[in-house]
Amino acid sequence: MAEWIGIGRRARRCYGFDEVALVPGKVTVNPNEVDASCKIGEIRFEIPIMAAAMDGVVDVKFAIEMGKLGGIAVLNLDGIQTRYDSPKEVLEKITNASPEEATKLVQNVYLQPVKEKLIAKRIKEIKSKKVPAVVSCIPQNAKRFAEIAEDAGCDIFVVQSTVATVKHVATQYKVLDIAKFCKDVKVPVIIGNCVTYDVALELMEAGASGLLVGIGPGAACTTRGVLGIGVPQITSTVDCRAARDDFYKKTGKYVPTITDGGMRIGGEICKAFAAGGDAVMVGSAFAKAYEAPGKGYHWGMATSHANLPRGTRIKVGQTGTLKEILFGPAKVDDGSQNLVGALKTSMGSLGASNIKQMHDVEIIIAPSIQTEGKVFQVGQRVGMGK
Repeated sequence: MAEWIGIGRRARRCYGFDEVALVPGKVTVNPNEVDASCKIGEIRFEIPIMAAAMDGVVDVKFAIEMGKLGGIAVLNLDGIQTRYDSPKEVLEKITNASPEEATKLVQNVYLQPVKEKLIAKRIKEIKSKKVPAVVSCIPQNAKRFAEIAEDAGCDIFVVQSTVATVKHVATQYKVLDIAKFCKDVKVPVIIGNCVTYDVALELMEAGASGLLVGIGPGAACTTRGVLGIGVPQITSTVDCRAARDDFYKKTGKYVPTITDGGMRIGGEICKAFAAGGDAVMVGSAFAKAYEAPGKGYHWGMATSHANLPRGTRIKVGQTGTLKEILFGPAKVDDGSQNLVGALKTSMGSLGASNIKQMHDVEIIIAPSIQTEGKVFQVGQRVGMGK
């Protein structure tokens, strides 16, 4: 698989969304009759498209609205919602800042310590509307925050870092024992992020109920530029899918893989499922919703790093309601709305009646797929030419 890149050094070719396409099979299915639901632990969700735990995307109101529509919105317990009693005022400062001021402002905003009472308060606010409460934090805070979250009624707990591994070496702080954590926590635990077969397999063996797949592909993330690390999402999803399938054959336990980041439009989401994803997590697509707290702005979770920010604030604009982004009717021509409709239509066209059948559709390497025959769209900056 690898090619020579110099004397004694090989590198393998990896693929992203723009380099592949999906091939229709011999059967087609009515899109209205396909099953696009996903299951994490014993909890089933009708919408397999999760809203990322980013402060410009998810607050309590957004999580409630997403839950009512049948999906998952992950609340960031390390974020603004748990640091400030009145997060709206802080969010307004970030959205009103100039591009030159934004990164420094975000760094300062996140210096305020998390208030543990707000963790319980936010979760209870979500649960009061009879929808699932899904929350996220970094490994260093996981043990303490999980206890509070469970008591408050949390349904799923996410432990998320730039690179997640079972074997983490550190002397300056206590390392999270992932296996013990997954065993002690009584709700499903999703771990992220990873991009390789070996790490995915080790995280599953440690007891993860789900895995986030992707390092650095997010619209507001600069990790790949700052640190030089990452694997394109098609390849990383395929590799982690292989670990999931091998783990299932060995143990009988199915651990869903969730492709996280890099998907702006319906076609990219469909490709993530074909590569093996059981669900996807997106940020910028939902940051465009009128309900999103960022009001058309979006920033990465690692932006606030005090010395080495690995994210930036971007303007994505407000294009429609959350319902329109998920279910349409689409008001734009670029594929960023009616994401569920796009997925179901793709599944029907590919002959996949459910997500697991979607994993078996044919994928081809097709670097011209974005430009072939699209000269007018590119020239006029409409549709696929935007």
